[in-house]
Amino acid sequence: MKKSLEIILIVLGIIGIVAVYSYAEAAMGPVEPLGRASFVKLLNPDFYPDHPHSQLLEKYAADRGSACALVVHYAGTSNYRSYQDGNVYIIELGFVSSAGPETEIDWGQALQYAIFGVPDGIWKFRINGVDYDNFDDAWAVVMEQAKEHGQQGPIPMVWHGSARAGNPILNPGCGFPLYYYVCWKQYGRFAAYYYAVSGLIFPYFNSPFKNFELKNYKVLQSAYTSGRLDYTKLSESEIEGINASLSDPSIFTSVYMNILSKKQNGQKAIYFTE
Repeated sequence: MKKSLEIILIVLGIIGIVAVYSYAEAAMGPVEPLGRASFVKLLNPDFYPDHPHSQLLEKYAADRGSACALVVHYAGTSNYRSYQDGNVYIIELGFVSSAGPETEIDWGQALQYAIFGVPDGIWKFRINGVDYDNFDDAWAVVMEQAKEHGQQGPIPMVWHGSARAGNPILNPGCGFPLYYYVCWKQYGRFAAYYYAVSGLIFPYFNSPFKNFELKNYKVLQSAYTSGRLDYTKLSESEIEGINASLSDPSIFTSVYMNILSKKQNGQKAIYFTE
């Protein structure tokens, strides 16, 4: 029993050292890794001004006194254009894989990346509609935009997190590999491990949408893949129904009503995602 207790204390001590080191590094580094932004899409497209998840990211940044926030994606058809939402400038960065979009997790590849890191040169990176062949060039654009918009200190960073298929508790969703890659590049292996784990836990303690998303993930995934969440193509009455449901205090905690008070606008979504 005593030996087991000693082992547990040693493990906890190692975790504590890694956590303190990671926080210290992030405090002096370019980004503050927060974690996962969402489990599934509430609406499609997302991450443009006034979208619920965008407003939530704005809140995360504002609570930390940050002028900017960064959200990373698995690049699809969007150009990942940066934009102003309220008082926060949101920068989007996507990675483009030669394998194309995947809904199922390749656990062998995930284990390889976890142990050895993500190899350089296998992805391209997209920001503001421009694809870059290497991370450093794309990252320079991120840093330049943050500087232009008054960022001081590390930029709060999340990965998108929406899972197109499967259980989102098991599937870390869109953008997780790039989040992990950025953490590894900026802070090293052990900090990347720490921020991956803490990032997976993050939405359970911080997202007001977690219960709704997890309870209804199968319906939302089906609606997304069949086009029924695409409010750029829905009728006015259907959009009004979406706006009404998003303002229902019986679904979302009233303290977050300010996040959900803005109406969704299909034309604005098209501009910021095409």
